[in-house]
Amino acid sequence: MSLLGRSLRAAVCALVVLCGSVAAVATAEAAPSCHPQGRALRYVVAFDKGTSEAEARAAIDGGCGSTTTYYPQIAVAVATSADRAFAELVRPAAAFSAQAERLAVQRANGSSPARSAPARAELQPTDPAKVPSADRTGEQWDMRAIGADKARVIEPGDRDVVVGVLDSGVDPAHPELASALDPEKSAGCLTGVPDRNWAATTSVHGTHVAGIIAAADDGKGVTGVAPGVRIASVKVIDDRGYADPEAAVCGLMWAASQGMAVTNSSYFVDPWSLSCAHNDERGVVNEVMARAVEYATSAGTLTIAAATNEAAELVPSPRSGARPDSEGCQALPAGLRDVVAVSSVSEERVKAGYSSYGLGVIDVAAPGGEAGRCVLSTVPGGYAPLCGTSMAAPHVAGVAALLASKHPGYGARQLRRTLDAQATPIACPADYDLTGDGSQDAYCTGYAGFNGFYGHGMVDALAAVAPRRTGANPAR
Repeated sequence: MSLLGRSLRAAVCALVVLCGSVAAVATAEAAPSCHPQGRALRYVVAFDKGTSEAEARAAIDGGCGSTTTYYPQIAVAVATSADRAFAELVRPAAAFSAQAERLAVQRANGSSPARSAPARAELQPTDPAKVPSADRTGEQWDMRAIGADKARVIEPGDRDVVVGVLDSGVDPAHPELASALDPEKSAGCLTGVPDRNWAATTSVHGTHVAGIIAAADDGKGVTGVAPGVRIASVKVIDDRGYADPEAAVCGLMWAASQGMAVTNSSYFVDPWSLSCAHNDERGVVNEVMARAVEYATSAGTLTIAAATNEAAELVPSPRSGARPDSEGCQALPAGLRDVVAVSSVSEERVKAGYSSYGLGVIDVAAPGGEAGRCVLSTVPGGYAPLCGTSMAAPHVAGVAALLASKHPGYGARQLRRTLDAQATPIACPADYDLTGDGSQDAYCTGYAGFNGFYGHGMVDALAAVAPRRTGANPAR
């Protein structure tokens, strides 16, 4: 090589080294300085739709976090980070942590996590031989109210239809549920990733809901709306009673991946009971939930949800990509457009005082009971009555399962339209003074065929399996 060549090569090498040094300095300056504080917290992270998994993981790594999982179908990740600035560092993605929110509230109130949300006692294992065998179907006024007692004689439900019970876990040893429960399609979702920890551990809630849907028709105990279908336990409510957004997203995505026809969500997404005022954090939760529900719907899974027991007037939650309205109370997942939201009625077919309501949110009503006359269903070790919209929603999930059994070709939207069309209308009450103090306890808006208390009306199990001869087919 000539002297000129050697000199040129040396100059180029010097330039490369210099540029490399400058680039390294620039990279060092651009990289965030991570400041871990205590234990790592979980976050749900919404990226622009179409973001690849590699891009999402890189953004989370760059924000001082670690990716737990990524759902590319909806561009939502679950991540952990011990850096309390993670939500700011990971931008332009939007992140939220229910755990961090609760810690902030606890610090502001000067309370410890143990005092603010005590752990529940562990459930005792169910001994099937000790579960009472007396027939208690005569106490199931709720089944008679929707014609389920007559419907199951015609169509008890098809084993090919699976209903996902997104809840606190189901007791696998209860004799009324053992034959209906599908362990392979069941999953725990508390970390945001499906695992095998799906059984009930501290709460009877999920087992009660499951019994309303599919308790066996065996002449013992109680019988569900659709005793012939299968159920899957999808655990989204943790042992302290929280349903965090990452768990709810996981549950919906799991149900869709397993081809479940229907899911029941008798919970609201924490850390808020209702979102009656909005900020960016609530916008993140609404966005990831809306995407998950929309995806599940497109995959053929119908989402049924309880309207909540807050006695609040609800407004619809925005679809994914839409800006949340600053006015009104929104319940997740019940308020989302693709969700069938269910209000609760008493044995007298009047909206229960605790039941939330709202024109354009409530789709149908179902029995949830009032104090002294609740809904009897399965619990670990036996049976018990409980009241709430949590009990109303699974009646609707059971009817949807009967429809899916009768019409295996129906998709989620067809099932929903049919539920609405077959409901028995209930007009707004002329006087809704439950306390007798001379003032209205809530105001019902709308008309007989569709209103804020009852939506399209009381769900009808008998019509689902033996449709009325009058009226058009809504699924045509």
